[in-house]
Amino acid sequence: MDKLFDLTDRVIVVTGGLGQIGREIVVELHSRGAKVAVVNRRIPDTAAIADRFPVDSDSFALFKADITKKTELQTALAAIMERFGTPYGLVNNAGIDTQPSAPPEVSGPFEQFPESVFRDVVEVNLTGTFLACQVFGSAMAEAGRGSIINVGSIYGLLSPVQDIYAYKKEKTGVPFIKPVAYSASKSGLTNLTHYLGTYWAKRGVRVNLLVPSGVGRPDQDAEFVKNYTDRIPIGRMARADEYNGAVVFLLADASLYMTGTQLAVDGGWAAW
Repeated sequence: MDKLFDLTDRVIVVTGGLGQIGREIVVELHSRGAKVAVVNRRIPDTAAIADRFPVDSDSFALFKADITKKTELQTALAAIMERFGTPYGLVNNAGIDTQPSAPPEVSGPFEQFPESVFRDVVEVNLTGTFLACQVFGSAMAEAGRGSIINVGSIYGLLSPVQDIYAYKKEKTGVPFIKPVAYSASKSGLTNLTHYLGTYWAKRGVRVNLLVPSGVGRPDQDAEFVKNYTDRIPIGRMARADEYNGAVVFLLADASLYMTGTQLAVDGGWAAW
């Protein structure tokens, strides 16, 4: 394997590693020889995920932790270090969003957007990432090496195009407004990445932001998919595995001179 992209025996932590994008990242990293530690709020029975994950491998393990609780992350870090050693990589993939199918009380106008929902989304997407960086990143800095990937969103760089969702009101009589909480929380990751990229640069820990656009799913409303893909120069939504290459690049030696910046993998969304 090309040394530039070699991840053999590197201990890599992936938060939210059982989700749609997360599971693709986990399987890819494991296939490249990494020791993958999945940190998730809920841990399913291994038999239930055996068809998707290398559960019988000695280089894959699940660790239960809520990323919004620092003590749980510290417990997970201790268990990971005992099992695999000090992490080399951290992929902050865990996060929550509001889908077009969400109820009107959490997808209505900004003026009535619930404060409690705003706090919940920011707590997971921004505070949770901050805590994971603090806990795992500190161990990496102490070891003098490593790479952190914060997973942002095009809606963290640019405001949502609300016209994409306008059909919901025409169809159901109930408007869907892409909520402010997701955008605000993901935009916060941009400067968290800049901050940590400079803060840890001389201690050997690189911190970069992966900026994805939307991933297609079989259960998505056809009109939403059409409206969304009309906005993408490539003309389609992403497949869940199409961020793997960027993740491997950011974790590997191929990106050793890259820190404190963002890598957009968005089908060209931000180009116009």
